Amino acid sequence: MRVQSILLLIIILAASSCGPFNKLEKSTNWEELYAGANKYYQEGEYNKAIILYDKVLPVIRGSEKAELADYNYANCHFKTKRYIEAAGYFSNFYRTYNRSPLAEEALFMNAYSLYLDAPDANLDQQSSREAVAAIQQFVTKFPASASYERAMEMLVDLQGRFEQKAYMESSMYYRLKDGLYPGDFYRACIINFQNFTKDYPESEHNEELAYKLVEVSTGYAENSAFLKKEERLKDALGFATTFYRKYPTSPYTGKVKEIEEQAKEELASHAVLQKEYAERLAEQKAKALEVKPLEKVEIK
Repeated sequence: MRVQSILLLIIILAASSCGPFNKLEKSTNWEELYAGANKYYQEGEYNKAIILYDKVLPVIRGSEKAELADYNYANCHFKTKRYIEAAGYFSNFYRTYNRSPLAEEALFMNAYSLYLDAPDANLDQQSSREAVAAIQQFVTKFPASASYERAMEMLVDLQGRFEQKAYMESSMYYRLKDGLYPGDFYRACIINFQNFTKDYPESEHNEELAYKLVEVSTGYAENSAFLKKEERLKDALGFATTFYRKYPTSPYTGKVKEIEEQAKEELASHAVLQKEYAERLAEQKAKALEVKPLEKVEIK
């Protein structure tokens, strides 16, 4: 029975190795390969189509048949979710056949492939930026395209990922301010929060970050060196004033007022210390002027 099973397996493997695709793959007739590649493409056998297109495309390069084969080849990679490869092939197709009826679709598919490969907001967004550039190229080249609205929706979604990524970075700096080196992260928070507002002026997170900007700038000032404290406390009070102007009915208003009072008290205390410091410095200068220089002793 065991021998019979082995023989049966050998027969099955032999039969499969002699199937239509395997025979076609070994063919040197490019017309037969081209027809076979198109057939498997139409049937949705994209991996088989890729293998045959790989063999025939170098032979038909520059011919009339190459245009359709190149597009199908790119689309085979898209259908098998090889999005980066697909994007590259669609981009090459557009550069090679920019007057083709398929050129518009190829440029859109290049952008769409990059969009599908773009990561979630918590990961590096380099490929998302490449997708944005590709989408912008498409909508600029084909503003009347039927795919225009779809492309703009993709663009809005990617911009949302950038915004979420930036907000997550802001939140990270905010958490780190309570660590071992708060000064560095206080400063990073202030810069990051301000940049976020500039980059995303319509973001729903701006109100929260405006409140946190008052908080961290006050903390930064309180932990600053003596000579820099006054300037930084005044900056914090300026951020509070800006917050009230932008968000007069904010749920954070009570907290901002508490922090503002804290900053004003710190500023008043600092002013007293500055006055005392100035008085002591003046006293030291006065005493220095009262000291008579030693008389010169003439050496004989």
